[in-house]
Amino acid sequence: MSIQHACDVLIIGSGAAGLSVALSLAEHCQVIVLSKSNIQEGSTRYAQGGIAAVFDENDSIDSHVQDTLIAGAGLCDENAVRFTASNAKDAMQWLIDFGMPFDRLNDNQDSEYHLTREGGHSHRRILHAADATGAAVQVTLVDAVLQHPNIHIFEDYNAIDLIKSNQHQQHALGAYVYNCKTKHVDVIQSRFVVLATGGASKVYQYTSNPDVSSGDGIAMAWRAGCSVANMEFNQFHPTCLFHPDAGNFLISEALRGEGAKLVHADGTAFMHKFDERGDLAPRDIVARAIDFEMKRLGQDCMYLDITHHSNAFIIKHFPNIYRKCRSLGIDITQQPIPVVPAAHYSCGGVVTNQHAKTDLDNVYAVGEVAYTGLHGANRMASNSLLECIVFARAGAQDIQSRLTQPLKQETISDWDESRVSDSDEEVIIQHNWHELRLSMWDYVGIVRTDKRLERALRRIDLLQQEIHDYYANFRVSNNLLELRNLVTVARLIIVCAMQRKESRGLHYNLDYPQLLDVAKPTIITPPEQ
Repeated sequence: MSIQHACDVLIIGSGAAGLSVALSLAEHCQVIVLSKSNIQEGSTRYAQGGIAAVFDENDSIDSHVQDTLIAGAGLCDENAVRFTASNAKDAMQWLIDFGMPFDRLNDNQDSEYHLTREGGHSHRRILHAADATGAAVQVTLVDAVLQHPNIHIFEDYNAIDLIKSNQHQQHALGAYVYNCKTKHVDVIQSRFVVLATGGASKVYQYTSNPDVSSGDGIAMAWRAGCSVANMEFNQFHPTCLFHPDAGNFLISEALRGEGAKLVHADGTAFMHKFDERGDLAPRDIVARAIDFEMKRLGQDCMYLDITHHSNAFIIKHFPNIYRKCRSLGIDITQQPIPVVPAAHYSCGGVVTNQHAKTDLDNVYAVGEVAYTGLHGANRMASNSLLECIVFARAGAQDIQSRLTQPLKQETISDWDESRVSDSDEEVIIQHNWHELRLSMWDYVGIVRTDKRLERALRRIDLLQQEIHDYYANFRVSNNLLELRNLVTVARLIIVCAMQRKESRGLHYNLDYPQLLDVAKPTIITPPEQ
């Protein structure tokens, strides 16, 4: 028999987006935050660069908007971009009020904030905490959340599916959730559900993302009837540390913001051959350039050189990168850093409006899981944590205004395990897992063709049927739930990519190298249930 929990707002995900929603609502209602691992884990923690906001008097919101529109390759929703940029400073002040330790120009806490610059930005507008901004954001929000009596943290829970109302098809009653410790499925009933599960880059063989980034919220929303958009635009971070013991360690774009150069093994710079902005070109251009040079020269990696700066400057501004590389025998003050592209950020997701609301009337999506229109065909550096907090506050404000609405009373059935058994072939999950991610890397990666996409779709459809049959016959496990979500998201990426008959931003198809005259988002809607 399932354990049943109840709350006003269920937030699925515990990164910057989910915790910001929780803190914005906790004075008004009871909140449950579901964390797939421990509350400190997630993509937020690994974000190095910073958060974009206009704090410099020589900068402007219009400039931030224009830079974002250019980086988005003509596909951004300008209203969403202006909404985000206009609310950026207030959102950062909200974060600062919780104790966020952004770097200042000197040790005096009343001095101005130190602003850095990253690819695509025409001004210094990146607030940061050394080179570990995401970790500082996560610590700041977690500390605040743990002190609030109305926020209840459920760690080691994996959401399975939204529970749809039988009486109101556009309404969710909560979610079925898998308790990773007890191995049982519980029910959480809630008046509102917020999806804040992050992105889906784990669908690729090589990714900078943590293990939890398996597209859960996108897949759940799709199964529940929500539209998704622009799934073909997966950002590949150009500079992931290339070393067998490095794990998924990013080399921040902020190094290039401070003048680091991408070079061959012999020290020859090459970015000027690909874009007039050189090493400060947007990420899609930089990733393709590195990929091109690696293939042209038959090399396993390229190199990033910041040795023109003093030792003191490098160690002060990039202490974590310095320590990590030093632990692997690489002294970045004296030698270039070996780097390769890796899947990094999903620019598409669940379609939402400016209040973070999805197609379901009481389900919201915030952060990387959502398609707001901000990123277009390519995310500009340091707009992602900003999007999390701006839209978390907007969504929370909308939910707060609806808390007085009458509760829809309906009985929720327990999770039914009467016709399934324990798996006797767990190895199938691992085999399908590796085949899925390798197929996506080989056929739906940085450079695509129609033939590659068709080949990928055939393989994914076979995998999806196998996984569906397995899911129907055996008890759920954490790995099975993630695999089920990943194969759903993989198919959405391929379908969106096949619909786009051009090369724009992060989507580069050799069969359609030109831009179309009119830029339109790729929006797909689930078939009728």
